[in-house]
Amino acid sequence: MNITDAKAIITGGASGLGAATAQGLLNAGAQVTIFDLNNHGMSFGAEMNAVFATVDVTDESSVQQGITQAVEAMGGLNVVINCAGIATSEKTLGREGPHSHSSFTRTIDINLNGTFNVARLAAPQMADGGVIINTASIAAFDGQKGQAAYAASKAGIAGLSLPMARDLARNGIRVMAIAPGIFRTPMLEGLGQEVMDGLAADVTYPQRLGDPAEFAALTRFIVECDYLNGTTIRLDGALRMP
Repeated sequence: MNITDAKAIITGGASGLGAATAQGLLNAGAQVTIFDLNNHGMSFGAEMNAVFATVDVTDESSVQQGITQAVEAMGGLNVVINCAGIATSEKTLGREGPHSHSSFTRTIDINLNGTFNVARLAAPQMADGGVIINTASIAAFDGQKGQAAYAASKAGIAGLSLPMARDLARNGIRVMAIAPGIFRTPMLEGLGQEVMDGLAADVTYPQRLGDPAEFAALTRFIVECDYLNGTTIRLDGALRMP
């Protein structure tokens, strides 16, 4: 697919990796609709010359309304990039007792169910084919202490790639996932330089945090490379979490 033909929905597109992806695709000539619950999402969308829709990815009617708005605004839909998600940290058995069931299910609901919800509802609108890109994490493979819920949600996303690609092959829709390592996002910057330097020290090469623009560049490559399908690409500088 030529990137200038892309008509993309990006969930979580008002911040972090999603915002970088939105900016990258728009700069390359694609049309973009941002789905987010972020309060500044509308102003960000206006600045980027993108369509904005307030969408809760876990809610079917909210997603349906957002997709309808996107299709009408862009004249179609052929790319979906799922970046919406939350990061949680809680041990299976901590000092205050067992892992909260509600926090586990909330993480799964937003990260995994939300991703699948958007993908399944967008697919019928992709009449001429296209590509769905989901965001996993290296935690899907190298989950650390306190990441039971997060790692499980991201492993589920990685596991979606092949069966969903097989399901949607007859519709001409490819499905890919990206498993990013540690990226320099506003959330991470809030932890301070010392913490970021410590995290970067574990990266094999290049020994630094990932740049969100690099994530955006990979999404563009996936959109443009029609033979990429049904797999998860690690984007992590060879980092293997201890």
